[in-house]
Amino acid sequence: MSAALQLATSMSDAEWETRCELAAVYHVCHHLGWTDLINTHMSARVPGEPEHFLINNYGEMFDEITASSLVKMDMEGNVVGSDSGRFNAAGFTIHSGVYKARPDANCVLHTHTRAGAGISLIRHGLRPISQDALQVIDDIVYHEYGVPASVEECEALGRSLAGGGGCVVLLNHGLLTLGPTIAGAVMRLYMLERACELELIARQLDEPPVFIEDIIVRKATERMRKRRTMPEYGVPEWQGMMRQAERRGFDWRR
Repeated sequence: MSAALQLATSMSDAEWETRCELAAVYHVCHHLGWTDLINTHMSARVPGEPEHFLINNYGEMFDEITASSLVKMDMEGNVVGSDSGRFNAAGFTIHSGVYKARPDANCVLHTHTRAGAGISLIRHGLRPISQDALQVIDDIVYHEYGVPASVEECEALGRSLAGGGGCVVLLNHGLLTLGPTIAGAVMRLYMLERACELELIARQLDEPPVFIEDIIVRKATERMRKRRTMPEYGVPEWQGMMRQAERRGFDWRR
């Protein structure tokens, strides 16, 4: 029996399915170029175990990650059920901080892309200048840079998110999204990344951008707010991303 099959038979079907889907997230992020060597992280809460979450085994590149290589952790920073798993301390700080503050979050995604890190250098950097920005602008939280991998930063991030919001600009750092589903968190991240890319382009032009009228912004954000509450939010797009990653030939379901 393979190690992956042994692991799969030792846990609930829901956990194994979540492991497979989260491993797919890493491969999709690799395909989209949302990587920073081994130094960003995506996580998912274990179904039925709200105090446990899954995260990458620190040291693996995103295109090497499989369902069985993911590390299971508790909210105190302990690796659960394995002696070999390694985790990024700053990653634990970020993800545990979100999960403690937001019981509605079942997936947390964090990137250091050039577009996201670029916008993170500007306070309130995203403006209502593109239809992509209107997908997320009412859902954005800006979080001050803190000491990485510290209890203080874990608690500060929790305070920033306590009032809601599913898209976070970590100032001087990068981006983060969260959602009740993996598909929803991925869709938020895709739209946030797109909005940041267009914002950076606009800031390099010789003319000021065209701002979308306030009434249009209000109507668009009201519609998006309703859409994000739907269980199917992001599902068709996420299924398409997984199919695209599958066509690249790597089996992360092991």
